[in-house]
Amino acid sequence: MQAGETQDRETWPAVRRGWRRKCPSCGSGPMLKGYLKVRDSCPVCREELQHHRADDGPAYLTILIVGHLMAPLLLVVFEIWRPEPLMLIAIFSIGTVGLSLYLLPRLKGALIGFQWARRMHGFGETR
Repeated sequence: MQAGETQDRETWPAVRRGWRRKCPSCGSGPMLKGYLKVRDSCPVCREELQHHRADDGPAYLTILIVGHLMAPLLLVVFEIWRPEPLMLIAIFSIGTVGLSLYLLPRLKGALIGFQWARRMHGFGETR
């Protein structure tokens, strides 16, 4: 590789590593410390991760996915079984919160992996 050239980064492997909440570069170091706090750098390969700009993207994606899954499912369950309204609210509230809590850190990791692979927001700078 010549000076000035940058090595291509494959997008989907980086997104999958991010989905698993692992470093998009090495795939073995943890990306998050806590539920949503991103580490400044990977403890294994020392890739800097503080460049990310996930901001509200993961929350919007979570709302989009959960809403598109739960709304039709709510309609189908209501039309087929006609459960009591309080039972329906209780079940779907728990399902919605549970799915949201599951998806949010994974979507954040996937979005950071995408940004890393595409060299966005400072991830493309050479060390």
